[in-house]
Amino acid sequence: MNKKILLGGVVAVSAVLLIILSLSMDPKESVASVNGEDIEKEELYDTLVEQYGQETLDTLITNKIVELEKEENDITVSQDAVDEELAVYYEQYGGEEAFQSTLEASGMTIADVEKDIEDYLAVDQLLAERISVTDEEKETYFEENKESYDQPEQVSARHILTETEEEAEEVLTKLEDGEAFEDLVTGYSIDDTTVASGGDLGAFSEGEMVEAFEEAAFSMEVGEVSDIVETEYGYHIIEVTDHTEAQEAVYEEVEEEIGETLYQSKVSEEYNLWMQEKMEEYDIDNSLD
Repeated sequence: MNKKILLGGVVAVSAVLLIILSLSMDPKESVASVNGEDIEKEELYDTLVEQYGQETLDTLITNKIVELEKEENDITVSQDAVDEELAVYYEQYGGEEAFQSTLEASGMTIADVEKDIEDYLAVDQLLAERISVTDEEKETYFEENKESYDQPEQVSARHILTETEEEAEEVLTKLEDGEAFEDLVTGYSIDDTTVASGGDLGAFSEGEMVEAFEEAAFSMEVGEVSDIVETEYGYHIIEVTDHTEAQEAVYEEVEEEIGETLYQSKVSEEYNLWMQEKMEEYDIDNSLD
């Protein structure tokens, strides 16, 4: 059981919808034709069942078991809890609008996602008593993965990207005359991805930006505005807004995060064992087996 929603799972969902649709049609009804040769609904149905039937049915069976276990154990999941998890996905995908677009492209809806989240949170409650993470496990994990928790040197910056050097020179002159950086972003920058945020690029480490841009940004003081920096993208005027030095990870500061990581890993492992047990307990009649 994985907390992450795998949008690729929509294949199975789509297959279900297609199979249901095909069931509503006459078996001999044509769904397509090639040079007058019909492809009948029955052929479509058989192909869908052969390709996706067992996988889709297995998913439906496990979902039904979770639903029955929720009822049996009086498990409830609040909308607030679902909304809190949904906010994490919005952040991961760059905002609610971007997440919605991803869902639409995958053939899913927010309702589908909310149902997945509700089921996950319910399973989390069902498995809670079976899972524990010890201090020793957390400390061992930290020592084995310490470098991944180290904080690299980072710079936060915003920029104005122009197509020509002449435009970049105009921007520098206007900045020297006291015009606001964000106003000049709107008027000059061709970086459409950062115009709305005033040119903000967020924080980045070494190796994430093109070389000339990176060299300039990491050599500047906070609040300093660069001269013109030419890259393959055009001409940049950079302002550094923050600079943090590299720091080694401190166990106490990441202990909670490590605990959550280990817990989620155990949930995934324990879910499979739990589901196997439940499938043996329930009377399941699978006609596709």
